[in-house]
Amino acid sequence: MVMADVERSAAAPSERLDLLQTVLQQFDEAADRLDLPDRLRGILRVPQRELTVNFPVKRDNGRIEVFQGFRVQHNLARGPTKGGIRYHPAVTINETRALAMLMTWKCALAGLPYGGAKGAVIVDPKQLSAGEIERLTRRFATEISVVIGPERDIPAPDIGTTPQVMAWIMDTISMHQGHTVPAVVTGKPINVGGSEGRLEATGRGLTYVLMSASQHLGLNVPDIRLAIQGCGNVGSTVAREAVALGMKVVALSDSRGGVYNPYGLNVEAVLTHKAATGSVVGAVNADTLTNEELLEVECEVLVPAALSGVITAHNADRIKAQIIAEAANGPTTKAADAILYERGCVVIPDILANAGGVTVSYFEWVQGLQEFFWSEREVNAQLRRVMINALQQVLRVAAEQRVDLRTAAYMLAVQRVADAVTTRGIYP
Repeated sequence: MVMADVERSAAAPSERLDLLQTVLQQFDEAADRLDLPDRLRGILRVPQRELTVNFPVKRDNGRIEVFQGFRVQHNLARGPTKGGIRYHPAVTINETRALAMLMTWKCALAGLPYGGAKGAVIVDPKQLSAGEIERLTRRFATEISVVIGPERDIPAPDIGTTPQVMAWIMDTISMHQGHTVPAVVTGKPINVGGSEGRLEATGRGLTYVLMSASQHLGLNVPDIRLAIQGCGNVGSTVAREAVALGMKVVALSDSRGGVYNPYGLNVEAVLTHKAATGSVVGAVNADTLTNEELLEVECEVLVPAALSGVITAHNADRIKAQIIAEAANGPTTKAADAILYERGCVVIPDILANAGGVTVSYFEWVQGLQEFFWSEREVNAQLRRVMINALQQVLRVAAEQRVDLRTAAYMLAVQRVADAVTTRGIYP
């Protein structure tokens, strides 16, 4: 199967089920190491709230079609919940549950005052007109308006959704309230309350972590070669930022395949080719390779920015990278983690590596509540502070407990959420 770009597609249903199982296994391992009481495990292992909605949308031809959507709130102990809304024809409730739980740990690890949530609609947005997507979005926003809000649950863009979709959600909720409610969503266009630097935040945050981790491991920046699977917003941002820092991008791919040059790609030329043709494949001065082959090229850093479950027990022993920075959610299976750790490959886990997006979403939320906006320089400085601080804490726990970075990250995050639940107590 050709792997799709994280910004454009998603995994098969079986991979989504594996993602939920993987997330639960990772939680259980952290809970075991923390000796977490059963009462806390029972609370943290399941979502706190789940809303399933079925709603009609009028198509352009006048036909009425019913769509199904979800909003899952995993845990509210640390604050209102936060998480994206996904539009995809194969999205499932299990995937939504897994991603909501990941958001809880991601927010806790970054020190953000949020719990985790995720939303989804079972739809292929490529098969809808702009008007149909707007009508679907406004009706879905109305259906989930009973659980979202600036102090309750704040959605954001995800696979299949855009800043424009967030603007429609904000406008819909604002019409219900009778006044503008900018902080009800993040990832909005800047002219309606979005934040500078939000679009690049996930990729930029990953490069901040990558630079610090490389220094920790004694790698020289000019010697670092990156292979990036996925060329959507995140993958392309990582590629551009890495080159700006003096690294070489030797492989880059999208849903149709990838390109490779052992001496370094001309990233801007590749991205220009993709914009013109729809794919990186065929870019000049580069060889063609598959998404599977990209994972195994000679490089210091591998960035899976596509689907979950692409690094498995079947290919982990052939991966040559010294560092894997997980831009995608759940790209590495538990079996692969064990193989990579044994081989000395450092995996920067998703809940750390791709936390830049939710971090700047937090900044956007704060700016919206205060109606006081920051410059992109200020946003990036604060993003770097949060990401580097989280990495340093994870490295400390990993060294103290003699565990891999994923286990260390989960231990930190789970403990923080468990502490919040314990401090707040059980109502009534």
